[in-house]
Amino acid sequence: MKKINNLYIIIPSFNRIYGGVFMEMRTTKIHSSVNPNAIIRVIPGHFVTNHSHINTYVDMTIMKSRKSEAAAAASVLARKYTTSTYIDTIICMDGCEVIGAYLADELTASGIMSLNQHKTMYIVTPEMNPGGQLIFRDNMQFMIEGKHCLLLLASATTGRTVARALECIQYYGGMISGVSAIFSASDKVEGVEINHIFSAEDIENYQTFEASKCPMCARGEKIDAIVNSFGYSRL
Repeated sequence: MKKINNLYIIIPSFNRIYGGVFMEMRTTKIHSSVNPNAIIRVIPGHFVTNHSHINTYVDMTIMKSRKSEAAAAASVLARKYTTSTYIDTIICMDGCEVIGAYLADELTASGIMSLNQHKTMYIVTPEMNPGGQLIFRDNMQFMIEGKHCLLLLASATTGRTVARALECIQYYGGMISGVSAIFSASDKVEGVEINHIFSAEDIENYQTFEASKCPMCARGEKIDAIVNSFGYSRL
């Protein structure tokens, strides 16, 4: 707090300005080359995820929430799958249920077949138990067992979330028809190809590091925010 002309003005610290209030001012929009309405927003900085440190935060909040952008993302992802692909269930991670619903519409309209009795697709999300395991309750397991499952994620950075989700699907008797992500830092995880809209090549100098080997930490650079599939919390 500083007194100027008899007024007390709160002046945030440099760290708060750079890492907090004005962090969003560094945001850049990146549009899909296939559908310009599919947009991600990226913020350079020093961020911590559950599994790694990254130098760019990929914000997909609006894409996952706004009708037009969710529909645009679904239209891009649907292009990968041919009419010979069977998809009975779309399993959504990272809050992608809205995109998942539009993706089901796009796939159905393009002739993708479902073997479900009512010839329509299920859109489901696994629960995470207190031990960190992905589970499906008894009342939902019929949507996985014996079904052709498409895994949909917002982000595949280290591949650990993909691997855990694939393990979960297989445990409950599901068959993997494919994996789709809005953003993926790699083309394959566990030998499964990732169908993505955006890749690390679309983001200038995008890098991910193990926490113990983070060069930003080694240089003493302060962490801007802790991030997960819900968003970010500034530090």
